[in-house]
Amino acid sequence: MEKKDIKILIVEDDTMLNKIYQTKLGILGYQVAAAFDGEEGLKKMESEVPHLVMLDLMLPKKSGFEVLEGAKGNLKTARIPVIILSNLGQESDMKHAMELGAADFLVKSNIKLEAVIQKVEGVLRKFYP
Repeated sequence: MEKKDIKILIVEDDTMLNKIYQTKLGILGYQVAAAFDGEEGLKKMESEVPHLVMLDLMLPKKSGFEVLEGAKGNLKTARIPVIILSNLGQESDMKHAMELGAADFLVKSNIKLEAVIQKVEGVLRKFYP
């Protein structure tokens, strides 16, 4: 599968960070969609069925945990890999996200943009070999 055929949804309420991820992934050739709250994120997952979702946990309207749970409980979106990008770095949050079906968990404050991109591409290779 070519990058131009892959759609990534970024669910992040920090507009600056959302824009940075959109720009970087767009430059790399991916199709990128964005949502700025949990409700919108879940709706876009259902309507656009992206190949991968980058999901913040602390979101307005619905938390990332609620979005993840909703997505994994819906046949249409259950198989979409979700990478959590959050400032919540506690072991319990990571464990909870992984139990709900996240493909990976990254702590925003500990990771550089290039490392995020490497994780995204690694997950894509794993799910779409």
